[in-house]
Amino acid sequence: MVAVGVAGVALLWPLLAALVPGCASDLVTPVQEQVKPESSLLRPKVMIAIVARNAAHSLPYYLGCIDRLDYPKERIAIWAATDHNVDNTTAMLREWLKSAQHVYHYVEWRPMEEPRSYTDEWGPKHWPPSRFNHLMKLRQAALKAARERWADYILFVDSDNLLTNPRVLKLMMAENLTLVAPMLESRSLYSNFWCGITPQGYYKRTPDYQPIREWKRLGCFPVPMVHSTFLLDLRRESSRDLAFYPPHPDYSWAFDDIMVFAFSARQAGVQMYVCNREHYGFLPVPLKAQQSVEDESENFIHTITEALIDHDIEPSGHLYLSPSLQDTMGFDEIFLINLKRRLDRRTRMLKTMTSLGLQPTLTNAVDGKALNTSQLQALGIEMMPGYKDPYSGRVLTRGEIGCFLSHHSIWTQVIERSLQKILILEDDVRFEPRFKRRLQAIMDDISRTQLNWDLMYLPPPTPKKIETPSTSNIYRMK
Repeated sequence: MVAVGVAGVALLWPLLAALVPGCASDLVTPVQEQVKPESSLLRPKVMIAIVARNAAHSLPYYLGCIDRLDYPKERIAIWAATDHNVDNTTAMLREWLKSAQHVYHYVEWRPMEEPRSYTDEWGPKHWPPSRFNHLMKLRQAALKAARERWADYILFVDSDNLLTNPRVLKLMMAENLTLVAPMLESRSLYSNFWCGITPQGYYKRTPDYQPIREWKRLGCFPVPMVHSTFLLDLRRESSRDLAFYPPHPDYSWAFDDIMVFAFSARQAGVQMYVCNREHYGFLPVPLKAQQSVEDESENFIHTITEALIDHDIEPSGHLYLSPSLQDTMGFDEIFLINLKRRLDRRTRMLKTMTSLGLQPTLTNAVDGKALNTSQLQALGIEMMPGYKDPYSGRVLTRGEIGCFLSHHSIWTQVIERSLQKILILEDDVRFEPRFKRRLQAIMDDISRTQLNWDLMYLPPPTPKKIETPSTSNIYRMK
């Protein structure tokens, strides 16, 4: 019986194939056709929360960093709010949103034109309870919007933080943590995390902080506090219990948004982390309550100059910015010495001096590496017998000779053009905070005291005379 059955099936199959055309080919996939691979997954959806107040000085570069994030714009939503401004933050942020909104998945805009200040604040840098209360409500509104829009992540970035690493979003997501912050740099040890916290939620100094801040320990570290810039994974079940407002029922300490949120994280069992595996960006050192928006703007200029040292940052192309005013601070000329082959330094310094409001005169440096003995002899240059550099104890290198010749050419111009007062900067200079104001104060003091000087070196403040055999009018600022 089994043999008959098998034979019957074998005879019926050609008959079935003849009666139903295409049947055989539909039932069998030809071996020679390759199966196409699956397409890649779309990137997670991210909402970026922007809360800005009196931030017109920082928004162009801040938004420029947002523009340059290496992440698909169609997977990013923007939530932006601004309030209590005495500058044109609202107009600037509105202009950026109007121009850039077509590249983003979604934009939500919450401006607040009036009032321009809080009734209980001393000034725009003072943080009274009413300001903390309003900020916490705004951050909670952003968090609520991200949840309602089914965002996978929300990135909080303060409006004066510069994310100079375009890959920061991808890098933080790759850490696979619920709440993680990229460590940001400043001109001091200040950063956007704490390593210690008191029982009342205040900052506590610990020996763990400095090795992380100075990259002596690398990795992602559990910490009790992150602030200013951090990424929250909303896909995690524990993230549902996080809140800025209202504060947790058990919270009874200072009404401060970062302290309230850190307490919420602890109560929800969410560990905060800070990562320093790479360099991610910069933030300014906070100002005191009595300082002004003008002080804040000057402070942020230094953040820009520090960021420009290793990063080619630009203001957002979605904003129109009128040319900044530049001057020579009362000097006849500000000479900037630059090797022609060092385009990177020239670009950095020109951008830096633009941000400082300084008008330089670019001077091509003498390339010491290109000098040979016959060229030096033709210029009448020879080393003094027995001379050694007082700092290194060796003879001058060709690079140092080239540097000297670069300065010498400027001195020649001073004589030929009868210049009275000039400032010379080399292209590797690193500016101190409030450089322009401090230098102006030094020059005013020199004028007021009628100091007889020919050459002034510029590290920091008080003049100290340098005694040399040939002159007594050379000073170094100490």
